[in-house]
Order: sequence, then C-alpha cells, then structure tokens
Amino acid sequence: MWELNKQYSFVRQGIQYIIYSIVILLIIGYWSEEFYAIFGKNNYVSIHLLMEILIIVVTMTIAIQSWLTTPYILSNKTLYIGALFLTCSFIEVAHALAYKGMPFFITESSSYAATWFYIIGRLVLSCGILGIFCLKEKPIQKNTYRWFIYSTPLFVIVALLMLIYAPNPVLPPLVIDGVGPTTLKTSLQYVAIVCHLVIMYILITKINNAPKIIFLLLGSSIYLIISDILFTIYRDVYDIKNFLGHIFQLSSFYLLFKAVYFSSIEKPFRELLEMQKHLEKSREKMHHMAYHNEVTNLPNERFLMESLQKNLYKTKGNKAILALEIERFSAIKASLGSSYADKLLSMVAQRLKDSLPEKYLLSMQREDCFIVFLDEAKSTQQIMQLCKQLQVAMLESFQIQHFSLNGNLNIGISLFPTDAYKEEELVRYAVYAMHEASKVPSRILFYETSMSSEITEKLILENDLHHAIDNNELLLEYQPQVDLQTGQILSVEALVRWQHPRKGIISPGVFIPIAEESGIIIPIGQWVLETACQQVKEWERAGLPPIKVAVNLSLGQLFQQNIVEMIQHVLEQTELDPQYLQLEITESMTINIDHMTMILHQLKALGVTIAVDDFGTGYSSLSYLKDFPIDCLKIDRSFVQKIQSDETDKALVDMILSMAKHLRLKVVAEGIEEVEQLNYLLAGHCETVQGFLFSKPLHPSSLQENYQMLQHNAQNILEQLHV
Repeated sequence: MWELNKQYSFVRQGIQYIIYSIVILLIIGYWSEEFYAIFGKNNYVSIHLLMEILIIVVTMTIAIQSWLTTPYILSNKTLYIGALFLTCSFIEVAHALAYKGMPFFITESSSYAATWFYIIGRLVLSCGILGIFCLKEKPIQKNTYRWFIYSTPLFVIVALLMLIYAPNPVLPPLVIDGVGPTTLKTSLQYVAIVCHLVIMYILITKINNAPKIIFLLLGSSIYLIISDILFTIYRDVYDIKNFLGHIFQLSSFYLLFKAVYFSSIEKPFRELLEMQKHLEKSREKMHHMAYHNEVTNLPNERFLMESLQKNLYKTKGNKAILALEIERFSAIKASLGSSYADKLLSMVAQRLKDSLPEKYLLSMQREDCFIVFLDEAKSTQQIMQLCKQLQVAMLESFQIQHFSLNGNLNIGISLFPTDAYKEEELVRYAVYAMHEASKVPSRILFYETSMSSEITEKLILENDLHHAIDNNELLLEYQPQVDLQTGQILSVEALVRWQHPRKGIISPGVFIPIAEESGIIIPIGQWVLETACQQVKEWERAGLPPIKVAVNLSLGQLFQQNIVEMIQHVLEQTELDPQYLQLEITESMTINIDHMTMILHQLKALGVTIAVDDFGTGYSSLSYLKDFPIDCLKIDRSFVQKIQSDETDKALVDMILSMAKHLRLKVVAEGIEEVEQLNYLLAGHCETVQGFLFSKPLHPSSLQENYQMLQHNAQNILEQLHV
C-alpha cells in the first residue's frame, strides 16, 4: 500500500510539471517578441554549447549505465537502449561542433551540417526507441555480443560524417538562412513526433506493469514532442522558442535517464531492500514459531527448556513445575475435530494467563499439556492454593458455537531440588503426576517415585496401541445372548481383545481407557463395527440363522461429527440389514442430553436398535429414558452376581425389570454364571441373558462350529429349570 501511494504521488508530481511546462509555453508564446534575443546575440553560441554539453552528458550517462548493468540484467533491450543513446551522444557531439561559431561549422552563412546532425539524431532516437519497444525481450549470453552492439555507434557516426561532409553534398539543406526551416525538416520533425505518439500509445497500454517507469517515459515523450514543435516554428537561433526547444529536449533526456536509472538500479535496489525486510520478518516469524505454540501463542517446550537452563540454578531456593492437562481433551479432539479442540486450547490458555501472576512462566509442552514454572515456591500449601485457584478459574464452561465444553484440569507437581535437579526430569515427573492426578478426587497430585514405572508402562502401551490395527493385533470375540423364551441364540455381543506381540492378551480394562484418553478409540471403534458387521454376514453365508450383533460405542465416537454417516456407510458396505445391529451406549454418556438425543434419533432412523449398557451403574438422571429412542436395557453383571446375597442388588434388579416392562423395553442381563441367578431372572420375566453359564466369549470360527451345540446346551439348561 505504501508503494502504491508513493507511485500515485509521483504521478501527481509529474502531471504538475507538465502543467507548469504548458503554462510557460503559453506565456512565452504570447510574449515571444519581447523575449527575442533576450540573452544577447553574442551569447547564444555559448548557451547552445552549454545545452549540448548537458544533453551529451545525460545521453552518455545513459549509455554507460546500460553498459555497466547489462552483465547483471542480461536483457537485450537494456543493451540496445545503451547503444542507442551512445549513438545519440556521438551525434549530439557532432551537432555541437558543427553549430555556427564552432570548429566544424562549414561557412559563416550555412547551418547545413548542424541541422542534419540534429534531425538525424532525433529520428534515430524516436525510431530506435519505437523499435526497441516492439522487440521481444530476450536474455543475452555472450559478452562479445555486448561489445559488438556498442561498437555500432562508431560506425554510424563515421558514416554520417562522411555523408554530411562529402565534397559534393548529397543531402538537401534543412534550414534556409533568413527564411527558416524547410518543408523537409518540418516533415522529418513530424515523423519523429508521430513515432513518439506511437510510443506513448504503447506505454499507456502497459501502464499497470510499471507505473513509475511508464510515467517517466511518457513525460520524456511529451517533452520531446514539445521540443520538436518548437524547433519547427522558431524563426532563427535567437528566437526564444529555439532556446526552449533545447530546454525541453534536455528535460526529455533527463527523464529518460531517470527511467533507465530507476529500472536498472533504483528498482532492483528497492526490491533487494524489500526482500531483505521480508527476509528479516520471515526470520523473526520463524524464530517466534520455533519458540511458541501456533495455536495458543504461548512459549513452547524449547522456550521452556532454555528458560529453565538459565533460571533454574540462578538463585537458591525451592522451585516447582506444574503440569496441567484438560480432562478428556483427546476425546474432545477425536469427537469434534481439530477446529473445536484448537479453539478450546486457545480459550483455556487465555484464561490461564489471566489467572496466573506475570512472574510465572506459562508454556505449552504439547497439544494438551500446559507447563507453569514457579521460580519461587515457598511451601506446598502455597502451590496447592495456586492449583486450586486455576481449577476454580476453569469451572465456567467454554462456549464454542453450539457446544458447551468443560476445561477441568488435572495438575501434576514436581519440586526442585526435592524431586530432581535436571530440568528435563522435573518436567517429566510433573507430567507423570499429572496423568495420575485424574485418579484422585482433588485432581492435584505431587510427584512420587512410584509413578515413573507406571506411567512409563502406560506410555509404552499407548505407543503400541497406535499400531495395533495396522499390525492386525486386535481381534473380536463374541459372547452368545440366549433368548429365555425359546432357548435360541439370536444375538451376540462383540468384545474387542488385544493380542500384544510381546505381552500376550491385554485386558480391555487396561487398553480401552488408554484408547479413550489418547483418542485412538475412534479408529478402534470403527474397526470393531466394520469387523462385527462383516462377521454376521459371513455367519449368514455359512448357513447360520440371522444373528444380531451388539457393538459398544465410546463417548468419543458419539461426538464424532460423521458418526451417523460412518455407520450408514459400514451397513451399506457390508450389506447388513440394520435390524441386526445393536449399538450400545453407557449411562455416563447421557449427560449431554441435547446432543445425544439428536445423534441417537439419527442412528435410530437408520433402522438399528439402541441399548444402554451397564444400566444402573451411571450417575445421570433417568429422564433420558423418555427422551432417547432406547430399545433395550442391559443389567450390569455387578448386580446379577449379588442377587442371592445382597438384598439391595436384588431390589435394583427387580426395579429395572419392572421399569423396563412398563416402558416396553427389552432387558438383557449380563454375567450369568450360576443356575440360581438364571432362575431368579426367569421368575422376573427377563427376556435375554448372557454369561459363562451358557458360554464364554468365543472366537468367531469357534462360535460358528459349535453354534448348534451351544444352543442345545442352553435349551437343556432352561428345560431343567422349567421341570
């Protein structure tokens, strides 16, 4: 913008000069008789010589400048312009020396040679510039070519000298003493004017390419045209118009010099300066990016470590590192996407900055971990108080579009020099304590030595879990669900297992929480859904009766933006009838009723059934049972296993069975291991059960091979109870 304003300012200045010139011409034209021979007739030779010397200096300067810049610019047009102005410079020298009163002047009564040198110089300049403008710009390769082009002006001036000073003149005179310019001179003068009018037209069509250079060239053309007009109407050498013609000619060459200077020296130099400024800004930006987090603009881990190296040992006394993470941030990011997660991070960072004293360094170690360096930690009570203040500051939810997200903090603390002397260890230990803090009610925990091994093992498992799907380490087992009215196996529950290459079978209770915290649960959940649906179709092709498969959905999946489209795509891809897919949610997922209501209704519209898993173990209001399109309640195994020994659990099971009956919901009881448990559920009119009494979770091939036997055994157990 600054450059644009500068160019327009230059244009305004140029237009002002042209207006001033026109005013001068009008004044001189009106009072030309009063200005006739104003400098004295004896002084005009000297004045003319001075003008010619200045013109020669300017044209020679353009030629030299072009010669010096062509090795770097490598443009044929720049080279030709230099050679053109060198030719004009030689012709101007000859013209000056042939003028009346100079050594080359032929006779006292003739201006033959001087006039021809002038008119040829004008035609060479106008036609030469027009020709150069019409050429296509090309790079020049050989240095010998430069020397060849710059030697042509010598041949031109020698040829002109021989032609004009030939013993028998072959050229007619252009000026008749006492009469003035001839028709030939005037015609040739007009040819030069026409050439410059064409040049001006070409320049105007290209004005957007380089406004400043174009306006300089336009001004030069206008001044040359004015000088040509003045040279066609002046009476004799003492006429003020002759003097002004030389002034405008000199001004024209000066503007040409400025244009060449600007294009070959000033413009590249300015571009170099702009490049240097841009490079400097880029370096500053790169330095800032290297030491700051892009999302929050907080200092990053590199900045933190360098600050700790400088300040950790500068003064004696206790210091502390606080590691803060946003609870379930990975699940939020996996569910809602990076855009929402980044906005949440930015808002949390700003709230932390507002809550912390300026003397404490707040930095960002990774995408969900903030680090606070306390260079003065007087007591653990002071640290605890600060941590609680930060947690209180996060109590107010963060409103991001139509989502209301919580920024609850888990805070881990490591102390210097109590826990460690090195900055890397201090930060690592604080992060360890931060991970463990989610297990305590206060969500604040000081580092203890025992945490290191537990966290290390967890991080190793998380890293291995990232590759579990690609390495085919995950597998599904299916536990049959028995219909208590018919004894048939009409449905199964898909249960994911992890066959670790070194550690063997990893319990879902171990790796599922890790997957949920890290966000890996999203791809794992999709894999489970695809694999389970494919397996049902394979059983169908193998001749088994239609079997419904129940698949658990995680909270992260339910907040996944394309969850409905993904499930629909899986059903279409596997060609599974939606009625044979049951999606199971947990009671704790029903907190955000508005979002869950919308998603579950969309899923229900696909034709699948919805079940609430582990019913009765959650902490949400039962009002969701009337809002959600639920088909089934699953009684958690913890209630079933204590039916015989705990009256409270027995009462809860009775309540669930009764409530489901009134709400017209199906019930599945999990964890049936004893006949007495089954007998109680039969008496309570429970429809479906699953548990070790009938079958443990089975490999799909094993279930396929033993399907008839499993169903026969289930029917035998039920028949014995009826008897």
